[in-house]
Amino acid sequence: MKVQFKKLPSNNPSLFPEDIYSKIPQNHPVRLVNEVVESINIDEIIKQYKGGGTSSFHPRMMIKILFYSYLNNIYSCRKIEKALHENIYFMWLSRNSIPDYRTINYFRGKRLKDHINQVFAQVVKLLEELDYVSLNVQYVDGTKIEAKSNRYSFVWRKSVEKNKTKLEEKIKAVIGQIESQIKSDQREIDTIEAVKPIDSKELKAKIDELNNQLQDPDKSTQREIKKLKDDHLPRLEKYEKQLEILGSRGSYSKTDEDATFMRLKDDHLKNGQLKPAYNAQISTENQIITHYSIHQTPGDITTLEKHLNSFEELNGVQSKEVVADAGYGSEQNYEIMEEKEIDAYVKYSFYYKEQKLHKKKIPL
Repeated sequence: MKVQFKKLPSNNPSLFPEDIYSKIPQNHPVRLVNEVVESINIDEIIKQYKGGGTSSFHPRMMIKILFYSYLNNIYSCRKIEKALHENIYFMWLSRNSIPDYRTINYFRGKRLKDHINQVFAQVVKLLEELDYVSLNVQYVDGTKIEAKSNRYSFVWRKSVEKNKTKLEEKIKAVIGQIESQIKSDQREIDTIEAVKPIDSKELKAKIDELNNQLQDPDKSTQREIKKLKDDHLPRLEKYEKQLEILGSRGSYSKTDEDATFMRLKDDHLKNGQLKPAYNAQISTENQIITHYSIHQTPGDITTLEKHLNSFEELNGVQSKEVVADAGYGSEQNYEIMEEKEIDAYVKYSFYYKEQKLHKKKIPL
């Protein structure tokens, strides 16, 4: 028998072209994203546009394509631009506007960056009005998210502090030798003070002072002053900058200074080494994320207070109940939740160990 195949539609333009957007189902997620973004207030984002020059893509449209991209696990600006050329859902959402990847990246990194929390809070408020969530309870948990940075670019607080102390000792010794020459005409030379922290501003002032006091320094003294200015001073400034970046942290990555080195869970190769990461805290209700916060400390126990405070600040209300695992159990956290009049369903740190000990004591 002769094989029959279905006839392919023509690629030639027709007099009455088909509406391709009619192929998008009414209950498709892209329509939900469109409705949600249309309902939120973006006045603060619009205020950033000063007008004049070339026209800009509307921020509401940009937010729509970003939200829908994230919903489909698309995070690369180049891939988003590609989807705007090829994907019918992106075309419908953007109304055939095609911002390039640079424009998308600028909007995401500059215009939306400081307002994303408010946009997220408005979406949560909308879900509350639709009775999807009540905001009366938070199920809190954390996860480590590995940063897209060089995992071998370590900067450790202990190492910086150790090297800075050694450098300060060298600086004190050199300054002491130079001052000895200045006072060589005196019978007694004042003893050098014990090593104490010295900052770069003090060192600059000291170098200028020494240059003014020395009328005709010998070559050795000139070399020492030059070394103070060209070697010790830049190194001291570098250590000060590193400590400023560290803040209260113990480490950071040189290629992503906001990332802290944390021990992540073992991967498929059982590799649990330290990696640059962020500690993301998430609150949920009815399997819907109602709040998130990003922290630079590896332990969950220290993040709860800031997480609860930011929840209240963004949503204008505090939950009546908090449910979390033993990783959040501490006397300080219990006191914080009691002050906020929150019913805490949080195990304390040694709960599971006590349960094991209790089972061992039970006679067979």
